[in-house]
Amino acid sequence: MNKASNAKRRQLVVGNWKMNGNLHENAELLAKVAAGWHGEHNADVVICPPFPYLIHTGSLISGSAILLGAQTASEHGKGAYTGEVSASMLADLDCKFVIIGHNERRRMQGETDEQVARQFVAVQQAGLIPILCVGESLQDREQGRQLETIGRQLNAVFAHTGKDVFNNAVLAYEPVWAVGTGKTATPEQAEEVHRFMRAQLGELAGKVRVLYGGSVKAHNAQQLFALPDIDGALLGGASLDADEFLAICRAAD
Repeated sequence: MNKASNAKRRQLVVGNWKMNGNLHENAELLAKVAAGWHGEHNADVVICPPFPYLIHTGSLISGSAILLGAQTASEHGKGAYTGEVSASMLADLDCKFVIIGHNERRRMQGETDEQVARQFVAVQQAGLIPILCVGESLQDREQGRQLETIGRQLNAVFAHTGKDVFNNAVLAYEPVWAVGTGKTATPEQAEEVHRFMRAQLGELAGKVRVLYGGSVKAHNAQQLFALPDIDGALLGGASLDADEFLAICRAAD
């Protein structure tokens, strides 16, 4: 059971498939996950496939205990933005959650704090729940600037929205140096940042779900989820292995 301090916040596990999968592999993976995650649970489970597989994934998990999410969304509502996907399009496909500001998008696509803030607004306006990712680089961590960096990323969104809208949002702390590297923040490092993020939320500190993302595996999930300020995980590679993914989901349940 989770500690009393976060017992009121429903746990959440999000599988971010990134740019992986095909129709056959996805169907096999989802069949195993759905078979292992049915009935009533104390945790929500979300799958975020690549855009081409949203409809296929949605059809395969329809009627199950698994929710559909997307990996990003444009800050624009519609128009001449070749290759972009709007939040309203995602809502049209019965998505419930959208990952915003993932460190790979910030680093590889050059998404700025300002752009991420506008995406956050667009997602909420479409009736979806943004999963706002924040996190520091290895250089930030080594120079002791991790909280400064995360504070800047959060404040960019607060400046657009205020804090009240976080009643309908999820935060995810993903230390860039721990994503896909096999390294994981120590429980103490993760808890320090999660506590800081809650402090930034003010009156909503006890209500918003804050996830950890950074090489979470079945063997360390229970230890991380036992921490009072961690409400689940944002998973990458672990979400592509049905057994590993289900073990993490059960650790959060």
